[in-house]
Amino acid sequence: MIVTRIVGGLGNQMFQYAVGRAVSIASAQAFKLDLTEMERYTLHSLQLDQFNIQAEIALPEEVPFPARKSLFGRTINAVRNRRRINQVFEKSLSFNSDILELRSSAYLSGYWQSEKYFSAHADTIRRDFSLKRSLSRERLDTLAKICKSTFPVSVHVRRGDYVTNAVANSIHGTCEPGWYRTAMTTMTASNPTFFVFSDDPNWARENLPAFEKMYFVEPQADGRDAEDMHLMASCRSHIIANSTFSWWGAWLNPDKAKKVIAPSRWFRTEERNSDDILPSDWYRL
Repeated sequence: MIVTRIVGGLGNQMFQYAVGRAVSIASAQAFKLDLTEMERYTLHSLQLDQFNIQAEIALPEEVPFPARKSLFGRTINAVRNRRRINQVFEKSLSFNSDILELRSSAYLSGYWQSEKYFSAHADTIRRDFSLKRSLSRERLDTLAKICKSTFPVSVHVRRGDYVTNAVANSIHGTCEPGWYRTAMTTMTASNPTFFVFSDDPNWARENLPAFEKMYFVEPQADGRDAEDMHLMASCRSHIIANSTFSWWGAWLNPDKAKKVIAPSRWFRTEERNSDDILPSDWYRL
């Protein structure tokens, strides 16, 4: 069987699911999720259950023993884990084609932020990430506005911990107003209506450039974030932040004619190689 470790926010949970699902299909093995780390993860809750995912929950005896800090603890775990599933760790952010060649049981631990891990099964992944329930009333109203627009374009402004958390800010940074102005201006030939999604809508209203047709989507505090992601995917084209949330909002749109504009620098720090994060047909600005 293939077991994948789930941890992080919704976007990262989806990458971890997608790689495991793709490997399980290619190797004709059962697919399970290890949720033990999510049980003690305080920043985000499990949100994959909003989708029609096709995976079972791994039992405690089906996952490796958790890491221990002491030399004695690490030694004991190394011995105990020999009797359990083989662990495969993500070595870097760069795509590792060896993962797709796995044909025996494996436990996948990493973030796996690249379409290359699951592009061969794109239709299946998109189907798995369809919503279990219908959109909330407020989101249905937004969807109606999107559908009535001639050329709806989603714009994602990610702030949150990228601003308030010093460590996150030093790693990620944010896309600034000038970047959004350039990105949005490149879309104007299509007579777009911009649908702005943000965890800080007041900042977005005050700092984004003003265009004739703009609609600010109010975030909902109901925990149904996957629905906002699907609203993004309902647009014709996309301007995404350096965020896995809007990455998926753009990727879930299956239209091959879509235009996706993404920041050329995904991370503020140059120590992290982000070359494989963005699909080759997305425009880097």
